[in-house]
Amino acid sequence: MRLIGLTGNIASGKSAVSDLLAARGATIIDADVLARQAVTKASPALTAIVARWGAGVIDKDGNLDRAALRHVVFDNQEDLDALNEIVHPDVLRRRNEEVAAARARGDKVVVCVIPLLFERHLADEFDAIVLVDAPRSDRLDRIVRERGIDEAEAMKMIASQMPSDLKRARADYVIENSGSFEDLEDEVNRVWDAIVGDGVSSLDTAAAP
Repeated sequence: MRLIGLTGNIASGKSAVSDLLAARGATIIDADVLARQAVTKASPALTAIVARWGAGVIDKDGNLDRAALRHVVFDNQEDLDALNEIVHPDVLRRRNEEVAAARARGDKVVVCVIPLLFERHLADEFDAIVLVDAPRSDRLDRIVRERGIDEAEAMKMIASQMPSDLKRARADYVIENSGSFEDLEDEVNRVWDAIVGDGVSSLDTAAAP
């Protein structure tokens, strides 16, 4: 089994790339999905979040109010670090369980989507690291246009992450996402071929409906 780390800064296009990799036969384990599972109603992580930031970060139904929490943590790096320390252990446990299950099934390529892969010093856990990147201006536009977040807050979200140039220097493969969807498909195909080599045909066949 090849274990691949897929990362990229906010709004770089990680979800689109992971969808394209899944269509080619990869098993996808997404840290954002695992993080949402970790902070479900009455979970230990959500209890810890409320203990630190108060009841203002939960909605009337007792679920995490992501927008309210985002307003708090992206204004202060210490708060953002504290949130990651609360959520990360459960995310790591869930990811390890899913990787073990994929290995037991005999999955050929497993892609772990981890936005903070380099920040959390996880690079050595993977056979290869794929970075999805796009110009800062493109990412800012996507956050504002597609997520409905105002520009000032979007800029704080971008500024909170490690600069792309540092990540590019450490990645094994870089997928450029600044053009059309067809351009992105070409980029994914290039990296997929490099990752799986002669296994492409069999994996594509396995992924077909």
